[in-house]
Amino acid sequence: MESAEINDAEMVRVIADFLEQGLVGNIVAMFKADTGYYRLIGRVLQDERFAVRLGVAVLFEELIEQRPAEVTLALPALTPLLHDGTPAYVRGEAVNLLGMIGSKKALALIEPLAHDKDPQVAEIVKDFLAR
Repeated sequence: MESAEINDAEMVRVIADFLEQGLVGNIVAMFKADTGYYRLIGRVLQDERFAVRLGVAVLFEELIEQRPAEVTLALPALTPLLHDGTPAYVRGEAVNLLGMIGSKKALALIEPLAHDKDPQVAEIVKDFLAR
């Protein structure tokens, strides 16, 4: 009998596809059932489809409301996206999520990007730090 397990790449694709289709509730339920999915959010956020990245923001709005103590589990997956080699739109999305999370550690991670070479990324950071 073949294993029903799927690998991380397949799960990232499933999450992204569901978010693109607006099925955020399904993904919220998955994250609530297994906090291990937070480790994949950085890979989902790199999807080129705007609807997927928008879905990630909506997902985090829901998770912050329903499970605020768990959302910081995404920090290790988001931190690598803050580096210069990452496309600006992905850095901006990561900054947005970290700002939404709003923990001291999350805000400390984005603070250096207040002087990011991309003015939109820097503006997002400054907006969150001013709150």
